[in-house]
Amino acid sequence: MSAETADRVAVSGSRPSTPPQTSWFEFLLDESLLEKHLQKSSPDPSPVQLVIQFLEQASKPSVNEQNQVQPPADNRRNRTLKLLALKVSAHLKWDLDTLEKGLSIPVLNMLLNELLCVSKVPPGVKHVDLDLSTLPPTTAMAVLIYNRWAIRTSVLSSFPEKPTKLGPHQMNMLNLVQQEKESTENILKVLKEQSEDSIMVLEGALRIKKDFYIHTLRTLDLLAADPPTTNGETECSTAGLQISADELHCQVHYDLGAIFFQQGCSDPSSYEKAREHFLKTKELLLKLDSKALHCRLDEKRLAGYWNACRVLTGASDPSDAHLTPYGQINTFIKTQNFQALIETFIKDNMTLSLPNYFRQSILREFVHKAQQGDRSLDEVCHKLCVCNAVRDALEGQVVSVLVRQLLLKPNKRVIEFLLEVCTRALGEEDASEAAKKNIATLLKALCESIEEPPLVYMVSSHELFTELLPEEERKALVEQMRKRSASVNLCAKPLPSFYDIPASASVNIGQLEHQLILSLDSRRIRQILIELHGMAERPYWRVNSKWEVPADYISVILGIKDNLTRDLVYILMAKGLHCITIKDFVHARQLFSACLELVTEFSPKLRQVMLNEILLLDVRAHESGVGCTRERPPPDLVSRVRGYLEMRIHDLPLRQIVGEECVAFMLNWRENEYLTLQVPQSLVLNNPYIKLGQLLAATCKELPGPKESRRTAKDLWEVVVQICSISNQYKRANDGRVSLIKQRDSTLGIMHRNKFVTFIKKLREPLVLTTLISLFVRLHSIVRDDIVNEVTAEHLSIWPTTLPNLQSVDVEAVAVTVKELVTYALTLNPNNHSWLITQADIYFVTNQYSAALHYYLQAGAVCSDFFSKAVPPDVYTDQVLKRMIKCCSLLNCHTQVAVLCQFLREVDYMTAFKALQEQSSHDAMDSFYDYVWDVTILEYLTHIHHKRGENEKRQIAIKAIGQTELNASNPEEVLQLAAQKRKKKFLQAMAKLYF
Repeated sequence: MSAETADRVAVSGSRPSTPPQTSWFEFLLDESLLEKHLQKSSPDPSPVQLVIQFLEQASKPSVNEQNQVQPPADNRRNRTLKLLALKVSAHLKWDLDTLEKGLSIPVLNMLLNELLCVSKVPPGVKHVDLDLSTLPPTTAMAVLIYNRWAIRTSVLSSFPEKPTKLGPHQMNMLNLVQQEKESTENILKVLKEQSEDSIMVLEGALRIKKDFYIHTLRTLDLLAADPPTTNGETECSTAGLQISADELHCQVHYDLGAIFFQQGCSDPSSYEKAREHFLKTKELLLKLDSKALHCRLDEKRLAGYWNACRVLTGASDPSDAHLTPYGQINTFIKTQNFQALIETFIKDNMTLSLPNYFRQSILREFVHKAQQGDRSLDEVCHKLCVCNAVRDALEGQVVSVLVRQLLLKPNKRVIEFLLEVCTRALGEEDASEAAKKNIATLLKALCESIEEPPLVYMVSSHELFTELLPEEERKALVEQMRKRSASVNLCAKPLPSFYDIPASASVNIGQLEHQLILSLDSRRIRQILIELHGMAERPYWRVNSKWEVPADYISVILGIKDNLTRDLVYILMAKGLHCITIKDFVHARQLFSACLELVTEFSPKLRQVMLNEILLLDVRAHESGVGCTRERPPPDLVSRVRGYLEMRIHDLPLRQIVGEECVAFMLNWRENEYLTLQVPQSLVLNNPYIKLGQLLAATCKELPGPKESRRTAKDLWEVVVQICSISNQYKRANDGRVSLIKQRDSTLGIMHRNKFVTFIKKLREPLVLTTLISLFVRLHSIVRDDIVNEVTAEHLSIWPTTLPNLQSVDVEAVAVTVKELVTYALTLNPNNHSWLITQADIYFVTNQYSAALHYYLQAGAVCSDFFSKAVPPDVYTDQVLKRMIKCCSLLNCHTQVAVLCQFLREVDYMTAFKALQEQSSHDAMDSFYDYVWDVTILEYLTHIHHKRGENEKRQIAIKAIGQTELNASNPEEVLQLAAQKRKKKFLQAMAKLYF
């Protein structure tokens, strides 16, 4: 061994040894290791890092012998890794604050979906349709945790964030970052679409008054036992970690308050809802006090939300305004007590309790009002400006631009006020040396900026000035000011007013960027960008991470050589797209028009891009207002849509959504002839939405005819079946057996199912929706293979009755899609009896009998003026009536069953008598006897009550049978009128029960 080697060994041997980090696979080998690791004071890796490692390994795709990438295997290793991730989260007591800080949105989404899975949340059922009070406690809590996270994530994603900057050595990670960003955006899109459902779930939780339970390491171990050894323990009411109802309600009220506060931007009434939830949160926090073990709230943020809600709703109570400075200030502004407001600012310079940004925001609000023409606020602005300048000086910060403007030519009153504020800020004897030094610097700078000797003398002779500056420094400063005023008379030069100085001469880059984010005026945006590029050359299109343009256009826009033009085009387009999203079509049209005018000068390609986007804007603007007016679109708009669909420009970036919206537009306005015959074949092949639109148009065009064509319907059928199919892949196990893997995200179809459903929800034309409902009902019947319980719809005869490859169809996806489709159609027209019957059938075959009865009755009500007329027999067919009878029977409403048996073409006496034999009925029993017109059933009622000794009920039945209009000797017309009268009254009574 050389001397150098020996030295290195000696040095390394002298260092304290660091224990090696525990690897993820070690937890697979030793089941007890996880709990030991988590109990350490500073475990390495940390709990959050462990969750990431476990889920990353469990979701890694595999590669088969043919080098094909396979989805993660559903084997014991991966299931154990997912369970370990859940156990770590259980150790953290499912604290969403901790999990959100450490985990990305895709990872946390994966974790919580796994929690839903192990908690046995019914698959394929929307959370909003679940009755939490009837679920096992840990299952209900899993649903609540997921929906709390969903709305919290929606709120957090609305906050601006800085874009991630990658260094040169990290550029190889760009693809991974982009993939994660796309995954995050897809998840956020789904969460935002389902936010109303999540709100309803959480509001439902507030009605549950019993305690809740969440999974612990023990309950998760019991669930994972093989064979299961739970003996029902995880199903019982006391399994898991107990969370009091007050603690959970406190957290849920806070989360609901946050989501309603966010929605207040577009719906001001939401601020009132937010205020009510934050009030409940505050009340529960006081009630919990130190007893709260699991309630984790940011009380400072809660206080901020509360104050903001009181201001926005105008619910501030002067009696409690003294509780916070914010309440006081809000009251002073409302009552225009500006003297008290300024006094509060002066006192705050001693306590430094108000945040600087809050003080600046108050000043900006008054400056804005003054700029709008309220010159009575000039003096208030000056005084607030001076107060903020002293506050900045006390903290050693740079004096703001507004103060420098004010002191270009101050008057005597401004100087006197500034000296007063400085004196009171330092107090009597409490001020620190640093504060005195900072005020002295401010006064010195003030003397240097003043040009008039009398005002300089006013400052230099003030008691505070003489106290803070040494005598030599004071004399030197005064002499310097005297010489300067003798040599240069700046007062002869006209100066701009406090408000009229141009931004380019006064505003720093940060303030300009803030204005750039807020402005929707294209000219102002251009002016700001010119000023910014004059100060510093940088890509200002990155200022706000929420500015996004479609990926199809990025390369074209970023390829613009001139930096200013590139920024302007990008920002105008991004702001215009955002305005379309929030349905502010006026500003969107102004921004797009300015962008079109700009790009026309140098880029024909971008000019066509902007024309396409303006077309999309006009289509959406027309469709958004069509619900009320139903006015046909102007011929010019239809012509432009046709022009887009016929466009043949090579190398032009096209967004599929433009074609999607144009196709939906044409279908909604019955341009079936055009879609069927005139759309270029190249577009049909390249754009799946155009192909789908063409098939829908062709099928609908032939439906009203005397013969229903099956050829075009079959083409549409095959396309939709592929969309709802799953690809089958096979894997050879270690023992040589071949197992089947089902991959849900299949690429067999022309588009993914979620995109297909999104497209469907842009359609409004009843015939198109009826055709799609008919198709999915047929497909649903085939994959369920239940002849007795089939869903009905119109035009079922045009679709195939078998599937050649039944195993490839995703049954769950078909069931979810048909339910979504019918529900959406009914939001457009809740009076379509065919759709109502289909919805009722869907609930019937899924054993939701009360909901099924609701829709069966609604279908009858809409086509009979709420049962004032007879329900048409093609609506209440024997099949529908028999299903209504079965619903009532399974709901233990046996008297209703007997009454409904009379509605059939041939009265079903056997079912009626069997129902009346039931002694335990959940309906009003004898109060329904007035609705029975069949004498045989009434005679049976009389007999059965006599047999049971029920004399009162027997008398009611006898009274009903004794009515003259039911006499068998009456003419048939009289008997029919008696039956119709009772039918109407019975159905109206049923509607009151089930509506």
